[in-house]
Amino acid sequence: MPHRVCPWWIGYLLVSPIRKWLGQDPVEILSPYVREGIIVLEPGPGMGFFTVPLARLVGSSGRVIAVDTQPKMIEGLKRRAARANLLDRIDARVPSSDTMGISDLQGKVDFVLAFAMVHEFPDAAKCFAEAAQALKAGGTLLLAEPSGHVRDKDFDRELAATAAVGLASTARPAISRSHAAVLSKD
Repeated sequence: MPHRVCPWWIGYLLVSPIRKWLGQDPVEILSPYVREGIIVLEPGPGMGFFTVPLARLVGSSGRVIAVDTQPKMIEGLKRRAARANLLDRIDARVPSSDTMGISDLQGKVDFVLAFAMVHEFPDAAKCFAEAAQALKAGGTLLLAEPSGHVRDKDFDRELAATAAVGLASTARPAISRSHAAVLSKD
């Protein structure tokens, strides 16, 4: 698929509560994988539709590392997190466009949420390699891609890229309007 990043201003639409009503409730989607005290990596968080609920789920002893190449997305995320009194649980980062800038997280992350963003990353294999390096042994990655943007064969290519970096598919959860897979690092 061609590399194309969602414009920052669409971030305002993506944080709309209407998404919950359309079947993408962050708490329902994330609760099976996220618990208090864990470290979560969220590449491509936009303005924080999932980030704020993640920060609630990890509790005061957990941490969410949100990484987005668009400063305006991170600014919007920080505003939303501050209004929710959760900014202290979130490490919001703006890396360069060709990396997530997470080398300091090697083997420290319990859960990675890659929701509707891998198709925007310039190199999906590199994205998964960085995520796999950040994950602890036994860590989990939830991959979800919008079925309206990502064709079945493209999602299958993404799954092949996860397998190439040592992530094994363990489940295919049903998420509204999405292709989805749960992957685990041995």
